[in-house]
Amino acid sequence: MSRKSSLLVLSIPSFRYFLSTRLFLTIGFQMQAVIIGWEIYKVTGDPFSLGLVGLAEAIPAISIALYAGHIADISNRKTILLFSLFALILSSFGLLWSFSGLVQNSPKIYAVYAFICMSGFARGFYGPTAFALISQLVPKDILTNAGTLNSTVWQFAAVIGPALGGFSYAYLGLNYSYIVIISLMLLAFLSLFQITYRFEPKPKSEEKIWDRLKEGLSFVYRSKIILSALSLDLFSVLFGGATALLPVFADEILKTGPEGLGILRAAPSLGAVIMMTILSLRPTIHEAGKILIKAVGAFGLCMLLLGLSENFYLSLFVLFLSGAFDSISVVIRSNILQVHTPDSMRGRVSAVNTIFIGSSNEIGAFESGLASKLIGTANAVIFGGLMTLGIVGFTQVNAKELKDLKF
Repeated sequence: MSRKSSLLVLSIPSFRYFLSTRLFLTIGFQMQAVIIGWEIYKVTGDPFSLGLVGLAEAIPAISIALYAGHIADISNRKTILLFSLFALILSSFGLLWSFSGLVQNSPKIYAVYAFICMSGFARGFYGPTAFALISQLVPKDILTNAGTLNSTVWQFAAVIGPALGGFSYAYLGLNYSYIVIISLMLLAFLSLFQITYRFEPKPKSEEKIWDRLKEGLSFVYRSKIILSALSLDLFSVLFGGATALLPVFADEILKTGPEGLGILRAAPSLGAVIMMTILSLRPTIHEAGKILIKAVGAFGLCMLLLGLSENFYLSLFVLFLSGAFDSISVVIRSNILQVHTPDSMRGRVSAVNTIFIGSSNEIGAFESGLASKLIGTANAVIFGGLMTLGIVGFTQVNAKELKDLKF
């Protein structure tokens, strides 16, 4: 993305409001994720409970994603986003109420999972709709630039959010931390409200909802490049992600407090921001398919090293590198979806992406928590890294269309 194209994208007021929404919401969510992980592990002392957090969010997100994509393709996308964000704010209020009673009334932990479930439904609508809206805010010839910038803003916020969450929890406490979180979400809501775009209602169709959903699934299945890219990320994140287990690393292996946890969670995003900055200075990514496969392989190696590390600074560096390599796959996959998807199907294709990628983070958290309970935290991460390398090897041999991809 050249400097000229960056300025052109940022000259669009509604896209700037979209990025502001992305920034505030992501910082708030990342702060909340740190607090949820630390509070639940502090109360239960069980890594499996951290995995249940991911499952509680993934199940509703997956169950509603395809329908949400269908709605995003036929309805006012801004309205859907406003309702979704309002539900996320209510969920955060509910989590604050639940956490405030955990020490005195431990059964409220079930309320925590219930409000996380509510958040999963809201995110199931928000993710596909936000992706689909970008194409209506910027011209098609700078769509890939907008996608890269959108990913960069997310990663930048994901650097600030975890660190801010860890330090605010350690020095301000739970209640004041949640005041900051909810304030950020309200700022996101106000920014989203400022977005303007021309919505043209779709003519009523006799086509059944299920037929439209199958059309989106069929499109992804027929597009070997999209299917290969999504599958590669799905299984690498499913097995290779270790974010859910960082509270255990911080408490038992690396012996740091919530401040250390916040820094550990921020490290991958810091690596991603730096890598995305480097990528933004390049006009394009040549031989994108081969680079994507190599980047996911390097990510798997990082997870393997993380499982072997017992040093805070080494773990921090490995997490930093994992974020840098992961960001390459994020940018390439995002550009694949933006370039190869017709506008009439963006919501449904993005919904499939949500199922493959977005929810694989949460299901991966469940897998990590279960594996940690069965074989130990470090062994679970080592196992995930080895599985990721195996998946990369399989893709290298079998996904010819993806290997040959060039932008």
